[in-house]
Amino acid sequence: MSATSRRVGPADTVLMASVARRFYAQGRSKLEIADEFGMSRFKIARMLDTARESGLVRIEFDLPFPIDLALSDQVRSAYGLSRVLVLERAAGKESKPEMRRRIGVLAADLLAEIVTKDDVLGLSWARSVNAMTEAVQALPRCPVVQLCGVQAGMDMHDRSVETVRRVTAVSGGDAYPIFGPLVLPDRRTAETLRRQPGIAETFAQFRNLTKAVVSIGAWQPGESTVHDALEPAEREAIRKRGVAAEVTARLFDADGNELSTGLAHHVLAISAEELRRVPEVIALGYTEAKADAVDAVLRSGMVSTLITDAPAAERMLTLASQRPPQLPRDVDIT
Repeated sequence: MSATSRRVGPADTVLMASVARRFYAQGRSKLEIADEFGMSRFKIARMLDTARESGLVRIEFDLPFPIDLALSDQVRSAYGLSRVLVLERAAGKESKPEMRRRIGVLAADLLAEIVTKDDVLGLSWARSVNAMTEAVQALPRCPVVQLCGVQAGMDMHDRSVETVRRVTAVSGGDAYPIFGPLVLPDRRTAETLRRQPGIAETFAQFRNLTKAVVSIGAWQPGESTVHDALEPAEREAIRKRGVAAEVTARLFDADGNELSTGLAHHVLAISAEELRRVPEVIALGYTEAKADAVDAVLRSGMVSTLITDAPAAERMLTLASQRPPQLPRDVDIT
C-alpha cells in the first residue's frame, strides 16, 4: 500500500453508498449531492467512479427481450447502422429451425413496435421472414407488398404469397402479392410476367415502400434459396464472379458492390436500387455460416436495421476490425 493510499473502512463505504444511492436510485444530480454533503462536484464524481470500480455499485441491464446488449451496440457502431438486435445465446445447443423461430419472434416484436398506419411494408421470401410473420400478433392497418416471386418446389406454407396473406390477415391492410416464380427460365418470360396486371400493380408499389424486411443469404448450399434454385452450371458461373451474398435474388461481392449477372434479368424481384430507396430496410441474417455474407451486404449501405445472433455478430466484429467498413447511408428512423 502506498503512503498516499489508505484502507477504505465502514464510514467511507457508507458515504460512497449513500452518494451512489442518491445518484443512481434517486436520480439526483452530482451538484445536488455535493451541496447536501458539503463536497465539490468533482469529489462526488470520483466517489461514484470508485464505487463502480470497487464493485460497491454494479450496473445490470434486465431487458424484457432476449437481446445481447453489448454485441448489439458493438455491431451497430462498427457498421454505422441505425439499429442492431443481436439475439442472445441459447442456454444449450440450438437447432437451426429453433434459431430461425427466435429470430422471427424478435423481428415480429420489432415490427409491432415501429410499423405505423402510414407505412407501406415490403416482405421478401425467406424462411426467417416466414417465421416472423407467424409470430406477428398485431400490426396497424397498412399495405403489405411482396418483394419477390415464389420459390418453386416450396410447400405453400413457406411461400411468399402466404407470407403476405398472413400479415394482411393480422393488419387488415391491402395485399400486393406476386403470383409468379422467383427464378424464370429466360429474360423474355420475366419481362412478359412483369407486364401482367396483377404483378405490374405490385411492382408499381415498390416506389412507395417505407419499410422492408429481407433476408441475407450466403452463396452456399442450404444458405440461399436462389442458389439452390439454379442449375449447377449457373451457380458455379456466379460463384466465379465473386458473389458473397444474396438479397431478394440480387447478388453482392465481399465489398458490398452489386454484381451484374444474367440472373438479374430472369427473376421477379425488387431491384437493389429500389431497395436502397426504401427509408428503412430490416435485414435478417444469422448463424456464423452467413456472417461473411451479412458483412458484405452491410457494406452495401442498403441496410439500416440488422437482426442477427451472437455467433454471427462476433464473426462480423472480427471482419469489421480487419477491414473497417465505410460509413453507410444516413437513415432517419424517427
